[in-house]
Amino acid sequence: MPTLHPRLASVFDELVRRNPGEVEFHQAAREVLESLGPVVVTHPQYAEAEIIRRICEPERQIIFRVPWVDDSGQVQLNRGFRVEFNSALGPYKGGLRFHPSVYLGTIKFLGFEQIFKNSLSGMPIGGGKGGADFDPKGRSDAEVMRFCQSFMTELYRHIGEYTDVPAGDIGVGGRELGYLFGQYKRITNRYESGVLTGKGLTWGGSQVRTEATGYGTVYFAQEMLKARDRALEGSTAVISGSGNVAIYAAEKVYDLGGTVVAMSDSSGYIVDPTGVDIHLVKEIKERRRGRISEYTDERGSGARFIRGGSVWDVPCDLALPCATQNELSAKAAASLIGNGVLAVVEGANMPCTPDAVRAFQEAGVAFGPGKAANAGGVATSALEMQQNASRDSWNFAYTEERLHVIMRDIHERCATTAEEYGAPGNYVVGANISGFTKVADAMLAFGVI
Repeated sequence: MPTLHPRLASVFDELVRRNPGEVEFHQAAREVLESLGPVVVTHPQYAEAEIIRRICEPERQIIFRVPWVDDSGQVQLNRGFRVEFNSALGPYKGGLRFHPSVYLGTIKFLGFEQIFKNSLSGMPIGGGKGGADFDPKGRSDAEVMRFCQSFMTELYRHIGEYTDVPAGDIGVGGRELGYLFGQYKRITNRYESGVLTGKGLTWGGSQVRTEATGYGTVYFAQEMLKARDRALEGSTAVISGSGNVAIYAAEKVYDLGGTVVAMSDSSGYIVDPTGVDIHLVKEIKERRRGRISEYTDERGSGARFIRGGSVWDVPCDLALPCATQNELSAKAAASLIGNGVLAVVEGANMPCTPDAVRAFQEAGVAFGPGKAANAGGVATSALEMQQNASRDSWNFAYTEERLHVIMRDIHERCATTAEEYGAPGNYVVGANISGFTKVADAMLAFGVI
């Protein structure tokens, strides 16, 4: 594990002491702090104003109970969260995650990452995150609606288009956002469409928002490969997950001339040497809410399903972890490296463990961290906010081109910053320093608040 600069080590020790047991938050914070040693030396004003300590402490943490009634009439109880981490660049912006694993440490890790991701996007948005330990899987539409209405009955008082703008994340898609927005509208008596993003196209949503995180990840991967004089066209890709990010990452790989040979879900993974049929995956996962194992029954043609195991054992040129945090271990990294992977690009938030990231960097594999590579989703959310503010609606082609330009700019910013600080090709250093300095300069301008 890299040694921290002494001033940063004291910040990290304090963070661990003040946030016991929140291991994901500790991991995310350390990953950023490991990059900031040169910044402390060249910009002593940040340390003098305690910017780094302040940026590691959320501006506001909200925890609340969410009671609701299931279809049998039984009262259920969940816990809701919203961490409003940093508003130096604009209103808090970040998704809501509904999953049984959610606790305060998860939300703080995601919110902390969101500060720098949103900064890198170039859009005027701060960082935040929220969610609940509720599992929508297996619940009826009526149960999900009642849960969302109860959740928003508390959350509504903390959000607004100029204050805090949530979106979707794991477990929160178009259905959940519709119920949440409906309750917000009902309680406030305002059609404040800019208060949530990821909305349906008929009620204030943006073209490309559904596709944006996956598309943006692949656009970033394309730029990384170009920087190494390689092309995405003709390459093979392995993608973990088969949810929204994974599906649209796969779609964009095909658009740019690559082939997806494997995808997964929590039950196992499919391998299709002729190329995964993404239309069939969409049918199974989006329309039926089924399992990836159903793919082989309908596909035939040599496709196979492996229960359990690691999708990273499948040889590929490009690996796109798009499922969840810490899913790609050092062992999986060794397998990818041994099979000759050229680039690993994070579509999910922090899906690679620190040991895996170090293994890729030491092996000379191009590595794109999630805060840069998957920023296309939040960037397009900010484009949705622009359209809502102006009562406008842009077409798909125009919005996708805006996304493409944003991802090229993020890549350029990361690459240039890494070179400036003596770490050419290190996108982790470039993303962390570039994302941090923009927020830090705004915090300095505001004084001690």
